[in-house]
Amino acid sequence: MKIAVFASGTGSNFTALVQAIKQGQLAATIELLVCDQPDALVLKRAEAERIPIVCLKPSDFATKTAYEEQVKEALILHEIEFIVLAGYMRLIGPTLLEPYKNRIINIHPSLLPAFPGRTSIADAFDAGVSESGITIHYIDEGIDTGPIIYQKAVPILKTDTFATFTKRMHAVEHTIYPMVLEKIFQEGASNEKKSLN
Repeated sequence: MKIAVFASGTGSNFTALVQAIKQGQLAATIELLVCDQPDALVLKRAEAERIPIVCLKPSDFATKTAYEEQVKEALILHEIEFIVLAGYMRLIGPTLLEPYKNRIINIHPSLLPAFPGRTSIADAFDAGVSESGITIHYIDEGIDTGPIIYQKAVPILKTDTFATFTKRMHAVEHTIYPMVLEKIFQEGASNEKKSLN
């Protein structure tokens, strides 16, 4: 499966996907990294892996549509089949949603619909709940509102600090994201084969 990873930050989930592919746990190739932050650490990680990069600042474009049109051109050029979000801090608009319907997947650090948005780990920790978790879901036009594919609970221990809880959340992300993506890609390939017969 040819995938593009969209990321805005350090790229720890990006690296976890790279490792899963190398270890044969994820039958995919990362054909492209799309990034909206020119100083993001994920760019260095992609360069180290010799993965092609498209880094565009949305503020350089007159409209969101213009920005996404240029991203879409790169996706078409690289024959991308699925878009995988890994800490991409922008809402996806119709320019990408329509051609990639049910083929844009996100990982979010909470048990949605609880704690949507950018600060979900801190929100859950500060709320004093006994558990949070990880949600993998399809993207729609809302903020973390798309159909849920998989969820995994992560307890908030009485001994946890924010740092230890965050570390455990990321460890779960890095384990389950490749696993769930592999299942989705296998099902997609199987359905495609059926439609050809």
